[in-house]
Amino acid sequence: MKKIEAIVRPSKVADVCAAFKTIDNPGLTITEVEGHGTQNGMEQLVRGKTYKVGLLTKARIEIVVKDSDVDEVINAIQKAAFTGKFGDGKIFVYPVENVVRIRTNERCEAALV
Repeated sequence: MKKIEAIVRPSKVADVCAAFKTIDNPGLTITEVEGHGTQNGMEQLVRGKTYKVGLLTKARIEIVVKDSDVDEVINAIQKAAFTGKFGDGKIFVYPVENVVRIRTNERCEAALV
């Protein structure tokens, strides 16, 4: 099993969720986060003055999937979150040793569905 964590633009969250529905991946977690990438934030013009905004609001989408579904989920995220501009985000993949469904005590892949 793998945990896929994607940092995307908040405006693309609905598109990513819609993409997940088409590939039958039911469970996900979305968190609002702040950070910056290599561009170190951005400059905004407010009332004629330029301000440096160091941390940008992003959305973190987390999903745990079977090893066989990793590429499909990554491709769905990339397609849905793409704008072609700086700040589109990143996708991270981590190994997951175990999952336990609290209600039924199901474990591993059985707990994912």
